[in-house]
Amino acid sequence: MIFLGIDLGTSSVKILALNESNNIIGEITKEYPIHFPHDKWAEQNPEDWWGITKKAIRELMHKYNLPKDSVRAISFSGQMHGLVVLDKDNNVLLPCILWCDNRTEAECDDITNHFGTKNLRRLVGNKALSGFTAPKILWVKKNKPEVFERIEHILLPKDYLNFCLSGGFSTDMSDASGTLFLDVENRTWSKEMCEYLGIKEKWLPKLYESFEVTGVVSESVKAELGLQGEILVVAGAGDQAAGAIGTGTVTEGIVSVAMGTSGVVFAAHEVFSCDNELRLHSFCHANGKYHSMGVMLSAANSLKWWVEDINKGVSYDELLNEAEEVESGSGKLIFLPYLMGERTPYADADAKGCFIGLNMNTRRGHMTRALLEGVAFGLNDSLEILRELQIPIKKIRVFGGGAKSSLWKQILADVFDSEIEEININQGGALGAAILAATGAGHFKGVSSGCEEIIKVTNIITPIKTNCKKYKKIYPLYKRLYNDLSGWFKESSQI
Repeated sequence: MIFLGIDLGTSSVKILALNESNNIIGEITKEYPIHFPHDKWAEQNPEDWWGITKKAIRELMHKYNLPKDSVRAISFSGQMHGLVVLDKDNNVLLPCILWCDNRTEAECDDITNHFGTKNLRRLVGNKALSGFTAPKILWVKKNKPEVFERIEHILLPKDYLNFCLSGGFSTDMSDASGTLFLDVENRTWSKEMCEYLGIKEKWLPKLYESFEVTGVVSESVKAELGLQGEILVVAGAGDQAAGAIGTGTVTEGIVSVAMGTSGVVFAAHEVFSCDNELRLHSFCHANGKYHSMGVMLSAANSLKWWVEDINKGVSYDELLNEAEEVESGSGKLIFLPYLMGERTPYADADAKGCFIGLNMNTRRGHMTRALLEGVAFGLNDSLEILRELQIPIKKIRVFGGGAKSSLWKQILADVFDSEIEEININQGGALGAAILAATGAGHFKGVSSGCEEIIKVTNIITPIKTNCKKYKKIYPLYKRLYNDLSGWFKESSQI
């Protein structure tokens, strides 16, 4: 008996197979294209997702010689916020507008001006951002009225795969939290927001918890995939919530830090909590509880830019070794990691990356270390807000590409002034989806017990107290720099 976790990412789908002994027995990844038809636009064809996913499932079964009747349940981790709309015959009406599409700045302003921050907090618990689904719906309504009139179903990306497998229309609470038309605190669609957007109730999928069964794989799809027996389809989760499941971030007090292209600080907690200024995302968690999340747009991507674009021909190891020779504080050099603008805590698309404090004694090692420290300060911005909200922070787990650097993990421990836990698995959303599939099928008593069975702490990185003291002096200077430069960021963007 195996459980499949399908991680529908922005550039590829990854499928992971977990067996009843709780071992990962196989995985496969397949890519698909992203289309950029205009400036600030980013789209994909949902039918590409389905075609590639079918191919990946067949190849996974064949590559690992899995019996046709061995799949017991399937669940999902999905790129969030994307808008998929279908007509009355279930045909896709237009390409999916992705989370990274930025055409909807005017629509975000419309929503914010109409409701105001106080009412957005009350109704949906989050601010209007161009990545979210609601502004995309307004854009279609204004710019594609002939499409808007034909809408019969609104889905999120992973939920389109669910529909293709089972024929049902469903979503989960965590992914729905990123639409901006879910009342997150009460775990139901917001009637007031839907009325403003012009969404009819019948268009919306049924809401489930991430671990609940939403249907079964249809006979026709099983025949197409070469599978047999009853296969449960479990709701799944948005990619960050599923990734948190994959790191065991399900108990209040555990915080995960994802060091990918972007950086995500994710805190699980028992009851709904929302920042008055809406600096954090306040979402439902995949375990049936809640989570708060801060996002910085350039985390490991900052190092990638520094190595691959600015220092071409120099290896990551060489640059990191140079940085390791430099004392904490980088010779009083500070790096602002706003290479793609910023989301938490500023939500400023005009913010720019900067090195502040260069002098004749500055060497490349200082700059590399300052970059690592700047990203750590940026992630600490989100931790500081969590502390303001009195959300418990007892354990911090770091994962993702940036977590491969032992130096960077030590810097994080020192900036956070907290121990960093390393875990035995770095599979993220695909593993989280497989745990949800196994939970829905009754293999685990709950999401937490599934995490406890599979995910183990392998090492603890202890903060160096002398570095902690130094960073506590530097961090306020780092924070001041955004306010000092924000006017220049805006003016320079208009030149």
